Amino acid sequence: MKRYDVVIAGAGHNGLVAANYLAKAGKKVLVLEAQEQIGGATQSVRAFEDYDARLSRYSYLIALLPDKIVSDLGLSFNNLSRNVSSYSPYEGGGLLVSRLWDQRTADSFRSLTGDDKEAIAWQEFYGEIEKFAKRIAPSLLEPLRSSAELNTQIAMPRIWDQLIENPIGHVISEKFKNDLVRGVVLTDGLIGTLTSAYGMQANNCFLYHLIGNGTGEWKVPQGGMGAFVAELHRVALSLGVEIECSAKVIDIDADATGVQVTDINNRKFQADYFLSNAAPEFVSEKINSRSSLEGSQIKINMLLKRLPQLKSGIDPKLAFAGTLHMNESFNELERAYDQAVMGNIPDVIPAEMYCHTLTDPSILSPELQAEGYQTLTLFGLHTPATAYEENNKATTKLVLEKAIAGLNKYLSEPLEDVIAMSKDGKPCIEAKSPLDLEADVYLPRGNIFHKDLSLPFAESDEEVGKWGVETNLPNVYICGASAKRGGGVSGIPGHNAAMAVLQSK
Repeated sequence: MKRYDVVIAGAGHNGLVAANYLAKAGKKVLVLEAQEQIGGATQSVRAFEDYDARLSRYSYLIALLPDKIVSDLGLSFNNLSRNVSSYSPYEGGGLLVSRLWDQRTADSFRSLTGDDKEAIAWQEFYGEIEKFAKRIAPSLLEPLRSSAELNTQIAMPRIWDQLIENPIGHVISEKFKNDLVRGVVLTDGLIGTLTSAYGMQANNCFLYHLIGNGTGEWKVPQGGMGAFVAELHRVALSLGVEIECSAKVIDIDADATGVQVTDINNRKFQADYFLSNAAPEFVSEKINSRSSLEGSQIKINMLLKRLPQLKSGIDPKLAFAGTLHMNESFNELERAYDQAVMGNIPDVIPAEMYCHTLTDPSILSPELQAEGYQTLTLFGLHTPATAYEENNKATTKLVLEKAIAGLNKYLSEPLEDVIAMSKDGKPCIEAKSPLDLEADVYLPRGNIFHKDLSLPFAESDEEVGKWGVETNLPNVYICGASAKRGGGVSGIPGHNAAMAVLQSK
């Protein structure tokens, strides 16, 4: 039986981050990956075989990855800023928000609302959140503090109260009056989370989306998510990390002396420690895990011959340069939630869209770039996993049709007219339901965060001073999205699990 200091289940980005920290500290590390390739949900694929275009299929953007992790591990990759934060079309126009506030943004707010009140409220609100983010972000890579201690350290009690103590829906409604503006703000509390604006899970999600790396800026990894994973892989190999694919962990036995790990090939490995990057329920029922909401998003990937024109007349290269919000006013989001929480597909699908090739054309071949091709990804909200159970294929088709129809009402030409076609005449479009996400990359019920997002501090006296990665089993830790302060492309749980191991003895 081979023996290692640490065995890790899952070669997604968090598993590789943990492996690299541990190997750098002199540990002998084995990573066992269930799939045929590394990356997990952070992989780039040639989704349409007739075209040389490598899409970030499941994870689209990087926000939470701390600069400290990049520096500690000596990672060399580019993370590109988008000049536009968002564009939200509405009947007769659209709300454009630049990444850095400018006159164009001010004029867009005024055109929507008739005055400058919402624009001023927006700048004040996000200005305070930016200060809050800079103060709280370093704590994500440190042992857990109590809420009282962290609140005192941040020293912004009013913002703490707004973001953590009171439902974010009430805060947004008090700060802003326009329904569309309210909705654009609210989306950060809903992405990947089936909740109302007034549920406290929305607060957790909102906080998570806005404190990343102390800036909250969501960036595009140059070369796609696969390039980021490839760089983690390069460092891992240089440090002597062993990685095996098609080697799903199916069971563990843990006690105070160490852990025995069994993979799907019936091989057994002995280790001092075991880390799970995979959701614990896919590894062993012996690992207690936090509760989880249903996954509720559909992910749609497309290859376009060109970007479609919009009824508002805006240049599509500007409209799609950031996040395009579609049918995401506050009231539309609440109506969609009311339908989804009953297990139904909403009449109108709220969604966000990203055109990565406007920021990073390198994911296309030079030939496709020259011909004007673009990728387009759509992240649809509030389509619960239960709604797909009776007939996943048919329901996915229905949601896809609804999503495209929801975009088409803002376009001056049908999206179908600009979608690239394969050699056999099929449109270059794929849709992944929550059930597909579970089957493809082991996301429980399609939940992209594995579990409910948690607040970034200790919620009991027992958690104070711990890393938020501990389990009920000795020498077994969570290094993936299921960990406290997990979720998204961050590397944070990978770092924290490695620190828990290194500080355990």
